[in-house]
Amino acid sequence: MIIQNANIQDAVHPQPYCADIRIRDGKIAEIAPQLHPADGEEVFNAAGLSVYPGFIDAHSHLGLDNYGMGSEGHDFNEMGDIVAAHLRAIDSFNPQDAAIPMALAGGITTVGTGPGSANVLGGTFIAVKTYGTCVDDMVIRESVAMKCAFGENPKRCYRDKGDSARMTTAAKLREMLFLARDYMLRCEAAGDDIAKRPRFDMKMEALIPVLRGEIPLKAHAHRADDICTAIRIAKEFGVKLTLEHCTEGHLIVNELVRAGWPVAVGPTLTDASKIELVNKTFETPGILARAGLSVSIITDAPVIPQQYLPLCAGLAVKAGMDPFAALQAITINPARHLGIENRVGSIEIGKDADLVLADGDPMVSSTTIQGVMINGARVV
Repeated sequence: MIIQNANIQDAVHPQPYCADIRIRDGKIAEIAPQLHPADGEEVFNAAGLSVYPGFIDAHSHLGLDNYGMGSEGHDFNEMGDIVAAHLRAIDSFNPQDAAIPMALAGGITTVGTGPGSANVLGGTFIAVKTYGTCVDDMVIRESVAMKCAFGENPKRCYRDKGDSARMTTAAKLREMLFLARDYMLRCEAAGDDIAKRPRFDMKMEALIPVLRGEIPLKAHAHRADDICTAIRIAKEFGVKLTLEHCTEGHLIVNELVRAGWPVAVGPTLTDASKIELVNKTFETPGILARAGLSVSIITDAPVIPQQYLPLCAGLAVKAGMDPFAALQAITINPARHLGIENRVGSIEIGKDADLVLADGDPMVSSTTIQGVMINGARVV
């Protein structure tokens, strides 16, 4: 298939350009000013339309907090175990969640989705496409991060079960990392001698990829002091980190720059529903991007409906963020945040043909999405 006469916004070059895109076997095969179709090759004339990479949300609960089902559809928080590192989002994801086609119609083609923030350790996030009938066929990467949480949520959810202070939350996370490191070293020392190996522990096994640097801790942290605690613990154990929500990140810019970890900012299009959100502002992603940080804008869906991710980016632009930086914050930056930038996030040869066709800028509310492609197939 060839998309002709496209005004390409590739999330790599700040300025758009007109070119054709050849799609073969679900991938972007060629990009050139004029591509000539082979015999029988399908051609779509995109004159008058802009073509964007499929939009990506680095932090969502899509498919785990099912639309219109109330508490019966909530499959993203385990309320009986404060350190549930062994849980996997793939086992709760529901491809029939009614919010998924809404997200797709809004141009959202990939999400990082997983456990909520009730637990100090909630389990692993997955990266999935937003089209399909079985999660095993939708998943891009089964384990992209280990969710951990600081601040008000673990305290509120486990106040009567042994966590009523921020230092308790930090201590529980440290304890699990210490135990997992000891478990990992004992397993390594035992080698193939099963008699010397420690007894199998599913939670410890789940944390080994974190300790080996294969996946980061995905740290829910709104308040500046919670963000600093997340950074402190990551340094102590030499593990990777992504900072999620980062509501007060604009108050500690220098500390974030020194740490250098990716930040996911949001959900901002909401009321300040708790104390740690009082300094929430759409200025935050622009401030952090100008400081040189890799910034993703997130909805935390369903806190903000998933399809409004581009609108959130537009509101960040209204608050001072550079428009190209805002586009990257919902395309290539979240792809990097999730470790899937080799597949999605930009319009480049070799990447999945996940594309959005629009009659204008999707970050502007008057723009209409005219088509969405996933793996080269038109799904909207």
